Amino acid sequence: MKNEIVSCKIEHHAVLFALLAKRAIEECGDQGREAILAGMTAYGNERGMRMAENALAHGDELTTMTNQAYGEWQPDYEGQMEFGQLRTEPSLQTYISKCAWCEAWKKYDLLEYGKLYCVNVDNAVYQGFRSDFVCTHLSTPMSWGGEQCKFDWGHPLSPQEVEELAAKKKELGTSCMKDFSFHTAHLKYTISRFLINYLGEDGQDIVELALQDYVDLFGQEYLDVLEGLYP
Repeated sequence: MKNEIVSCKIEHHAVLFALLAKRAIEECGDQGREAILAGMTAYGNERGMRMAENALAHGDELTTMTNQAYGEWQPDYEGQMEFGQLRTEPSLQTYISKCAWCEAWKKYDLLEYGKLYCVNVDNAVYQGFRSDFVCTHLSTPMSWGGEQCKFDWGHPLSPQEVEELAAKKKELGTSCMKDFSFHTAHLKYTISRFLINYLGEDGQDIVELALQDYVDLFGQEYLDVLEGLYP
């Protein structure tokens, strides 16, 4: 019965990643860090590929506009995140000025490990969506001490595409979005797989230690709820 009411939020997603990174670095140093970064790139690619599949299934081409339209998550509540566009031409640039992931890492004193999430995740998602796309950091991410996260998406949004983006988001609503129980299960699966593939038995130990840390913080039910959600 518990699992019917338990649902992960951004906080669980953020903290699970940071705990995996923390244990990987504590146990295996630079090798652990490399495994985490490789796993994060794969995780982002998988998210982007899923977005692309949704776009194609709706008959949409893979463009910067549709990439922005087919996002898979939304904040847990209004005001949790603050983000928007800096400009649309000659290339789309966006910003984040309030981040729930950063807040979670700070809350649990895990920012030093959580910030590895930010190294390549946005670009990895974008390249998973379309392999020739590149998303570039324009500023130091907030998790690394910057004031805002700013991104350049490498392609413009024309005035017509700006209108099309708003219409497409309205049309889609939340139909292509996943809740954070799903996203947390996906993160757990992919990062764990990379840790074990890279580090063998040490990787398996790291995963078990991190999952116990997670249960100690949130309770067994927030691990149990992930079962069977991904893949």
